[in-house]
Amino acid sequence: MSTGIDRRHSQIGLDRLVRLDWLERTAYLVLAGNEAHEIKPILQEELSDAFRSSNANVRGSLDKTITILLRIWTGVSDTLHPLRKDGLNLLSSLPKKDHIAVHWGMTMAVYPFWGSVAARTGRLLRLQGTAASDQIQRRAREQYGERETVSRRVRYVLRSFIDWDVLEETQVKGTYSQGNHYLVEEPKLIAWMMEASLRARANGSAAINELLDSPSIFPLRLTHISAEHVASLSPRLSILRHGLDDSLVMLHEKGGIK
Repeated sequence: MSTGIDRRHSQIGLDRLVRLDWLERTAYLVLAGNEAHEIKPILQEELSDAFRSSNANVRGSLDKTITILLRIWTGVSDTLHPLRKDGLNLLSSLPKKDHIAVHWGMTMAVYPFWGSVAARTGRLLRLQGTAASDQIQRRAREQYGERETVSRRVRYVLRSFIDWDVLEETQVKGTYSQGNHYLVEEPKLIAWMMEASLRARANGSAAINELLDSPSIFPLRLTHISAEHVASLSPRLSILRHGLDDSLVMLHEKGGIK
């Protein structure tokens, strides 16, 4: 399946709660050698209790949720195939504590809207220690349009952050505080996360320090590594050095390297 990179950045796509354990289960089924058409009925059966209701809209949410899960770990665009392959390899080799970073990066790459909401959330948390839903929604509407759909889908993403334990509800309704932090020290995972972050950006390039400390990955603390180390770990990233302490990381196709 191929969806152009511009289309991926202009669409929202995420219209359901994405639970971390559901993504983990989906990736496990892919790693076990299953194809999408084999995974779908398994997930339908395993997740059915979470959607058991007399409300037809709730029942219909099951298939929409599974579509999102499968798109992240099976139905990616051609551009994201190498990232997905390496992400699955990381899941199979890294300890469980590092899996959240892989799922975060892949979700952000497939659905840049996830990274956009995360960036707004992360900036507010850094500035004032809390993040209000209405502030995040307002800024999202500035980018994606003044539609109730945008606000509703921001709420789905924020609920997902809460499910992942990286955001916590406060006593003030609609206001959140920082949840769990995760230290990422494995160099291969750090380089992979950088690529995932770039895939979530329309221009495909950013300063290395910006990638390491991006608010779009606010639950993660990436250990700082050199630009040269990053380039040696990823065949799809190149480095443009501007000075002793200023290096630009680029996707190869953006940097003109084939």
